[in-house]
Amino acid sequence: MQKSQQRPQFEFVAIMASLMSIVALAIDALLPAMSTIGIDINSLDPTENQKFITMIFLGLGVGQLIFGPLSDSFGRKPIVYIGFALFCVASVICVLAPNLEWMIVGRILQGIGLSAPRTISISMIRDSYKGDYMAKIMSFVTAFFILVPIVAPAMGKFFLDHYGWESIFYMQLVATLGVGVWFWRRQPETLKPEYKIKFSSHVFVDGFKELLRHRETMAFTIVSGLITGAFMVYLSSAQEVFEVQYGLADNFPFVFAGLAISVGLSTLLNGTMVVKLGMRRLALIALTLFCTVSIVYVGLFWNSQNPSLWILITFLAMQFFTLGFLFGNLRAIAMEPIGHIAGIGAAITGFISTMIAIPIATYVGSYIQDTILPLFVGFLVCGSISLGIFMMMRRRSILAAA
Repeated sequence: MQKSQQRPQFEFVAIMASLMSIVALAIDALLPAMSTIGIDINSLDPTENQKFITMIFLGLGVGQLIFGPLSDSFGRKPIVYIGFALFCVASVICVLAPNLEWMIVGRILQGIGLSAPRTISISMIRDSYKGDYMAKIMSFVTAFFILVPIVAPAMGKFFLDHYGWESIFYMQLVATLGVGVWFWRRQPETLKPEYKIKFSSHVFVDGFKELLRHRETMAFTIVSGLITGAFMVYLSSAQEVFEVQYGLADNFPFVFAGLAISVGLSTLLNGTMVVKLGMRRLALIALTLFCTVSIVYVGLFWNSQNPSLWILITFLAMQFFTLGFLFGNLRAIAMEPIGHIAGIGAAITGFISTMIAIPIATYVGSYIQDTILPLFVGFLVCGSISLGIFMMMRRRSILAAA
């Protein structure tokens, strides 16, 4: 595994983050416009409109199974171009959507298209780095990636107010073209010819059988899905909570941005700490704190109305601060044993975690109507199950080493 790049490492991190960031832009920039889009396409149920968010994740999960194996066979870069092209077509479908059904079709196709840069960026990192250093690079990539959720809702609100909700999709298209050109001009192919795997109908079965041999990969893929599902509840319901329950229609982008900063800060800290303390230790500490914050909130506000805005923001900021130590580390732990099948490995693990996350987000999100308590109950349940899996794997590792 190479430890350095032919160009400055900063540019590699920035390019990988940009590939991931188009996903965040497609999700978060739309949040302020959800109710407006719902009115225009005659979808007035806020719970149904949450599908604007959850369905793009469905596309992300399915698309990974297509593009991951293809990238192992034909290289990383060509697959990214195909994904971007599909995303552009899907964006036009969203702009022209006459009803909820067509909007969902467009969002699913957007997710399928964006699954290519999202999955391939992880594969390219795994092609180039390993171990705790891979987790460090993943953390820095995620830190750059987090900048987009900080500004995306405000950008979405600006374009919504001045040019209509359709302009949000056009803005995404322009950003995608810019990132695509940068990627084409500056990022070399990371998959060496000798590591290419001939594409066949057995690639999925063989890849899944290989994953089953690595219990740690499967365990932390499940944990990643549980944590992602809990966070997805927040993403899909944030507009409903802050604009409807708290009456913050104009200030919602700023509240969302402030909470995203807490994730970005902890992600940066993780990048500097992970090599010293190790990704497993940091992830365990963060997961324990994740559960602690949620159980305190549930204990304090069980069967009561929403707390004041600042109390809610404080709890959410603490909750999201732990996520910065979880997202990159959990994915790095899952990917570490399967570097020899990084493309199909990233695809299948990403698909599994997404398929775990979507039902969680859909089910828990349906209860967030008059109170935000179900969100923290979801945090607690998902976090507790994840912590149990983590401790089980840790015990197995200790026994194996004894």
